[in-house]
Amino acid sequence: MKTTCCLALLLMSLSAMAIEPQTLTLERIFSSPSLEGGTPVKLKISPDASRVTFLKGKESDYERYDLWEYHIASGKTRRLLDSDTLHQGQEQLSDEEKARRERLRLHGSGIVDYQWSDDGKALLFPLAGDAYYFRLGESQPRRLLNTQEFETDLRFSPKGNKISFIRNQNLHVMDIATGQETAITTDGQGPIKYGMAEFVAQEEMGRMTGYWWAPDESRIAYTRIDETPVEEVTRSEIYADKIDTITQRYPRAGTANVKVQLAVTTLDDLQTRWIDLGSEQDMYLPRVKWMRDSLHLAYQWQSRDQKGLELRKVNVQSGESLLLLSETSPTWVNLHEDLHFLKQSPHFIWASERDGFKHLYLFHNSGKLVRQLTRGDWVMDNLSAVSETARQIYFTGRRDSPLEKHLYRVSLDGGEPQRITTRPGFHSISFDQQAKLFVDSYSNVNQPPQISLHKPDGEQLAWLAENIIDEQHPLAPYQHQWVKPTFGHFTTEEGIRLYYRLYTPQKLSGRHPAIVYLYGGPHAQVVQDSWAGPRGLVMQYWVSQGYVVFSIDNRGSNFRGKAFEEPIYRNMGEVEVRDQVAGVQFLSQLPYVDSKRLGIYGHSYGGYMALMSMFKSPDTFAAGVAGAPVTDWLLYDTHYTERYMDHPANNAKGYQASSVFPHAGNLRGDLLIYHGMADDNVLFTHSTRLYKALQDLALPFEMMDYPGKKHGIRGKQTSIHLYRTITGFFDRHLGKPSQQEVFPISD
Repeated sequence: MKTTCCLALLLMSLSAMAIEPQTLTLERIFSSPSLEGGTPVKLKISPDASRVTFLKGKESDYERYDLWEYHIASGKTRRLLDSDTLHQGQEQLSDEEKARRERLRLHGSGIVDYQWSDDGKALLFPLAGDAYYFRLGESQPRRLLNTQEFETDLRFSPKGNKISFIRNQNLHVMDIATGQETAITTDGQGPIKYGMAEFVAQEEMGRMTGYWWAPDESRIAYTRIDETPVEEVTRSEIYADKIDTITQRYPRAGTANVKVQLAVTTLDDLQTRWIDLGSEQDMYLPRVKWMRDSLHLAYQWQSRDQKGLELRKVNVQSGESLLLLSETSPTWVNLHEDLHFLKQSPHFIWASERDGFKHLYLFHNSGKLVRQLTRGDWVMDNLSAVSETARQIYFTGRRDSPLEKHLYRVSLDGGEPQRITTRPGFHSISFDQQAKLFVDSYSNVNQPPQISLHKPDGEQLAWLAENIIDEQHPLAPYQHQWVKPTFGHFTTEEGIRLYYRLYTPQKLSGRHPAIVYLYGGPHAQVVQDSWAGPRGLVMQYWVSQGYVVFSIDNRGSNFRGKAFEEPIYRNMGEVEVRDQVAGVQFLSQLPYVDSKRLGIYGHSYGGYMALMSMFKSPDTFAAGVAGAPVTDWLLYDTHYTERYMDHPANNAKGYQASSVFPHAGNLRGDLLIYHGMADDNVLFTHSTRLYKALQDLALPFEMMDYPGKKHGIRGKQTSIHLYRTITGFFDRHLGKPSQQEVFPISD
């Protein structure tokens, strides 16, 4: 009896130790194990719907990934492949792969990506520049490629008999059984590249590849790009111990783009047909997709001004072409991935903003509109799956709130959509090929991602990662200081409804300094009820230090419809600043906010917005941090910039007004600028030009530049240093808030 009592006391003591309150620090936010619980990423249901595979970081290093599986029938989870047994040490990535991963926002090491064969029996993944092939049931994968060259864009052929990849700017195919390689192209070199996506296709169109297999494996379509017309930019990539001089083909706004061609090669005889894309060569090729018959190739043609988008199909044998549909806009047409050709009928599903909001439409393969499938003053996000047997379309959207993302279904015959997911927050969905199962990656602003498996009607079958914040969760010791933010909205003097997210310290004492975090640019949303990752944890840290943290999504941002996006057209940096200032006016009315101690912080477009807000409303912010900012849109790329600003030849005054330089002399508050010194997206030149301009104006500022870092400024230690620098800057210039007495929060 005495022993039992002692054991119980010991267990209680150990339990108490496990959840002993700790103070959240910047160092802990970026250390292992991950505070969000190490939830899986890149979840995929196998083609035979027997298992769910995913990548998961090691407990000792949350950025080094292994391949895992959840076996549906047995309910067991196991690690399939340990990356350390396959390759140890740091990968030596090629420059092309570094750039590609930066565009994919792909970071970490180990197994960072993988693909299923269509029969569900094998997996393919890249590692250290080579290809690994793993058949289920075998103990170890087979290394298909073992070369000195770095192969990229590795893929299975549709039937899983071959793999394809890019090597030295040429497209290659390998037969898995024999190991025999076939070079589909051979003259790629210098400015000529085959099967590769050009810079703006990767960075701005979301097209990360330049080749596409026909469904029956008989043909392969691919691009040939000629970068000769693109202006060469010579820049320095500054590292800790060296300076590399890089000559980069960078298409600045108003300058020439690549010349792009589209070809189809038949695999049995290697005969090639070039697709006639029309007489206008100054255009974009944002999407290519085979139709089900492997005879017709569909591609999207976009005009240089991006006011026109055409979906065309071509018979690859005869060359006969047909315009299926066209989208036009007086401003710009947004691209999307929501094109689906049906198997059982000659129809396709397409997304369009023709009524002002992104919705789904059903077309005949001849191009005739059959019906609009969804409608209303809300936007659908993505087409998730189609079940032709059940005549159901599954999609994610914002029908209930622009701050939440849910899964819905609607009949192919039309009608009212039905919501499937129920928990308030954000649901990212991945279906199997037959639309019989889906994986739901769910989170909200206070709950890190939870992964569950469901039937199409929403019935939950299993947890893949419940990730509840219990006594064992890495986040548990910090829950005593956790602040649940408030979401709300207000209406500006211009009559615009803006949504906000507000963090306030647990104990309010007098008036507090506030940090406004923003992005402010197109195709993004800051204020949403989803887990915000390390940046959200940094906000929790700031709040624990006594700061109020506030964000709004201004006009020009995403998921509110086209009319909410379009006011920035030809005049970026104007309406966005007005909306952010309106947000600050709302914030300043709160009795616990010190309107004389307001800071602003953003990265990329958010860095641009921080600068424009400091320069155009100089009395609003006492201090600002601009990370990797655009400073002059004439220095940024064609596809992004001209979409929103028009061609410089047509809008010279707009480009001048949207630059930070005409307004820099108004700076009154304290300013910190930071930039990666090897940034190939927002070139380091943006910041160095601003450094010189502010120096010429004799205006003091602070700067922190990161040797060898790209646009994302990635790396654990780098992140700690960056946020220490930002926090220290705000502490100095806004007046470090007094440490707040900690009280538990109540629901």
